[in-house]
Amino acid sequence: MSEKRRARERKSVKPRAAPSRVTFEQGSGNVFADLALADAAERQAKADLAHVIVNFVEDHGWTQKTAAIALHIAESEMSDLMNGKLRRFSRERLERYLFLLGMEIRIQVLPRPAGRRRSGVTVQVLAGA
Repeated sequence: MSEKRRARERKSVKPRAAPSRVTFEQGSGNVFADLALADAAERQAKADLAHVIVNFVEDHGWTQKTAAIALHIAESEMSDLMNGKLRRFSRERLERYLFLLGMEIRIQVLPRPAGRRRSGVTVQVLAGA
């Protein structure tokens, strides 16, 4: 391509106009609910549990191979877990991994808060976890 042609093409490209107004919407705290996905509370709970596992692995400086050995899973499964691909993991399975990492899980059952249409599952990570 000639230098003249390249110069013409550069000149002909016009930058996009910036949007005149950008709006933001406050999220609910559950991205899955915000996207209206089925089983949003369950998906969020799994994501939260996986996040604790990933943080544990990273905080201890483990490789995926070391973590896979500790959790008695294949390296490909550990890779999926580390990358947030949670389709193959049940919440119970993620809880089992936390037990293997020496974590304690406490389950609390309480009435649904007023104003909330559906009951759900919430994961709360306490200090030191």
